[in-house]
Amino acid sequence: MKTETEIRSGLARYCSQAERCIDDVRKKLNATELPEDAKNRIIDRLIEEKFIDEQRFCRSFVNDKLKFNRWGRIKIGYELKKKHIKPETVADAMDGIDEEEYLALLNDLLKSKKRSTKGRSTQDLFRKLYGFASLRGFESPLIIKILKELFGNIDHEAYFD
Repeated sequence: MKTETEIRSGLARYCSQAERCIDDVRKKLNATELPEDAKNRIIDRLIEEKFIDEQRFCRSFVNDKLKFNRWGRIKIGYELKKKHIKPETVADAMDGIDEEEYLALLNDLLKSKKRSTKGRSTQDLFRKLYGFASLRGFESPLIIKILKELFGNIDHEAYFD
């Protein structure tokens, strides 16, 4: 069995490879046979030594999920909630999202999907694209705004009957 010091050193390396949150580290610790007080000491020490920083993790997570996964705020927030990140930390990270870039991302995503998606009718295509963007975690008003632009300012209300 590894000692507390060996486990702490291993987790420090783990945290050095990529941004980690307390939840990620706790999952690794729970796989060990250390007592709970030792697990808490390790986490406290990693925070103290700046190997774990929830705000830094959250900003990095938001940035990565926007740029690489092309997720919207709703899905990003949900995933951070699953990692037990404090709501105020999530809100701070979300405030860092540039609104123009966010809308451009959604616009590009929907344009690309529109080219590769077939629909029986314009209404069917509109619904498919709306569902796609919703599953990616984008907000309804923004999805509708972009889709109206892509479909020539149509009356979207009729598309949800």
